[in-house]
Order: sequence, then structure tokens, then C-alpha cells
Amino acid sequence: MKVQMAQIKKILYTTDLSDTSLQAFSYAVSLANCYKASITILHVMADDSDIEPFLMNVLDEDQIQALRNRHHAEAMETLTGKRRANVFAKEAISQFAEDVKTDFGSLSLDMDEVLVLRGEPAKKILEVSREHKHDLIVMGTHGHGIIEDFLGSVARKVTRQASIPVLSVPLMK
Repeated sequence: MKVQMAQIKKILYTTDLSDTSLQAFSYAVSLANCYKASITILHVMADDSDIEPFLMNVLDEDQIQALRNRHHAEAMETLTGKRRANVFAKEAISQFAEDVKTDFGSLSLDMDEVLVLRGEPAKKILEVSREHKHDLIVMGTHGHGIIEDFLGSVARKVTRQASIPVLSVPLMK
């Protein structure tokens, strides 16, 4: 068997805005830099989820307040589930991506796009990876215990069903 070099041109980074997914982002950025690949950021909101508590992990209070001021009506509609377009969440994650570009100043970072979708996370991640023809999925993984093991985590479902490699990054302390 002949070993071939991996061709990674498009990376799908998925985030639930947790500490684990933030840690996974450093791997996505490093791999993108090594392979000169672009990164698509994907956040999938379950239909009953609320984005604001998660924003505290990626934005500071001033940034969140600025978003609230600019998009108060849209934010309220999004947070109460009355609006399908997730303008507030998308702009918050875009701001996070811009902040990260600054943090990784010496790296040339090609952010392809930021997607905020609603639905079942594993299913949406797999759909986006196929539709956009990504070469790799990078995501954080959580260890929530017996119930999580029984039901299956998003990372586990994606890994089992993906037709491309999946890098699952655990939270490292």
C-alpha cells in the first residue's frame, strides 16, 4: 500500500461555543495554516437553544452589549425563537473569528464563512460537510458521563457517519 499525502483544503470547524470547542479551534487554525486551507465556522442551534449564555465564552461584555445595541430587535426575535435567521448569533461568532485572527496575528488565516443554523447538530454538521465539500471536520468533544455515553454525543455521531476524517479534541486542562 502506498501512503499518500493528505490533501486538506477546506476545514469545517464546528462550535457549540464551549471551552472544549474553543480549544478545538486552535487545532483547526494550526491545521489550516499548515495546509494553507480555509476554515468554515459552523454553529448549530437546537430549536430550543438560547445563544446568549454561550456568548459569554467567546465575547467580552462590551462586545455583547454593542451587538445588543445594534441589533436589539433582531436579537430579541432570535433569542425568543421568533426569527429563523440567526443574525445576532452569526455576528457574534463572526466577531469571535475576527478576534481570533488578531490573536493568531502571524498566521495567515483564511476564514471561508460563518454559518449559524438551526436543527439537530450532528445532522447539520454532516449536511454542511457534504454540501461544501470539506476535507476535514474539527470539533470539540465532551465527556458528560453515563447518559451521554448511552445517547451518544454529537462528536460520536459525526465520527460514525462522516465520509471524511473527523478530529475530535477533548478539553485538556
